[in-house]
Amino acid sequence: MTNTPSSPASTPTLLFICTRNGGKSQMAVALAAKHGGDTVEVHSAGTNPGTSINEESAAAIAEVGADMSQGTPTAIDPDLLCRADRVIVLGSEAQVEPVDGMRAEIDTWITDEPSARGIEGMERMCLVRDDIDGRVRELLDGLKSEKTRTVR
Repeated sequence: MTNTPSSPASTPTLLFICTRNGGKSQMAVALAAKHGGDTVEVHSAGTNPGTSINEESAAAIAEVGADMSQGTPTAIDPDLLCRADRVIVLGSEAQVEPVDGMRAEIDTWITDEPSARGIEGMERMCLVRDDIDGRVRELLDGLKSEKTRTVR
């Protein structure tokens, strides 16, 4: 899923990465697109992409008015990795090594994993969604603050 900006020169590019690119990173893209609109360009990728979107993830995202149903798991594009303003790895499983020419540092969000506490199914997915949603909102607020500081 890609949210194409109206003004790429002033629009930060965010790349969310997880292992399979069917759940957490797709959730982050859908939430960033919902909350950020055309103020951000959003992408996702996987270190070992699967073949489909996690249905429970898509259902949990739909509950909050976002959409990831049209997402497609994809591998990391080295060119996108280099041009992204923010590279965020979700969870501890995915490992991403920096490549020459990257402008962003790799930030890792150790996301909530309710299954470690015995919580499964939709309850688990909603907790994961809420954790990612809070982090995405905080990221977008930070980007807004950065933009305000540079304009002044």
